[in-house]
Amino acid sequence: MTKYAANSMLAAKISFMNEIASLCERLGVDVENVRKGIGSDSRIGYSFIYPGCGYGGSCFPKDVKALIHVARSHDFEPLILRAVEARNALQKRRLFEKIAERFGPDLSKMTFGVWGLAFKPGTNDMREAPSQVLLEQLIAAGARVKAYDPVAMGVARQVLPASWFERGQLVLAEHQYDALAGVEALALVTEWKPFRYPDYAVMKKAMRRAVIFDGRNQYDPRELRELGFEYFGIGR
Repeated sequence: MTKYAANSMLAAKISFMNEIASLCERLGVDVENVRKGIGSDSRIGYSFIYPGCGYGGSCFPKDVKALIHVARSHDFEPLILRAVEARNALQKRRLFEKIAERFGPDLSKMTFGVWGLAFKPGTNDMREAPSQVLLEQLIAAGARVKAYDPVAMGVARQVLPASWFERGQLVLAEHQYDALAGVEALALVTEWKPFRYPDYAVMKKAMRRAVIFDGRNQYDPRELRELGFEYFGIGR
């Protein structure tokens, strides 16, 4: 019970900040300032209050689901846990929504770059990863995808549909900048260190359009816009 409660609490913090980020977008507020403000309160702290494109992995999704199941099996409706799970499911679709808002729902004949396939840095684990949701949506909309991850490429070939590779809908690039060749935009999904300080000049030269969808709020919107990029973050 303690393990389930601990992981569900952390998942709740993530989902709460993602919900606040969506509200910030509608209010014209930069969620980064909100994050810094509430994190400075020692009762809250900075851990797990970074907005993004949803949580994944083997622990948070499984333990939230398990606690929901345990609650219902004992005739108790877990309203907050259900909301945590529902918000995370919606958040995994947020990057595609932003892409569709920018380019339209039909992405045929368009190619997009994706940086990051693992559910978090430091692992090759793709279980419940937001990248899988984004890839599925992009390919369903007719897009071609070039993806790169520092360590999860082998796992990607095992867990993603073979038909995507056979039809050329998904290409796994050998280098992070190879994933940007001729793309309409880049979607950053996993905040690996090699992606943190990229060579923006190389990126602009490789990309067909200088558009970035930052699913982890890793980049400075003002800096990128000054460099000539279109920037779309989460709640920024």
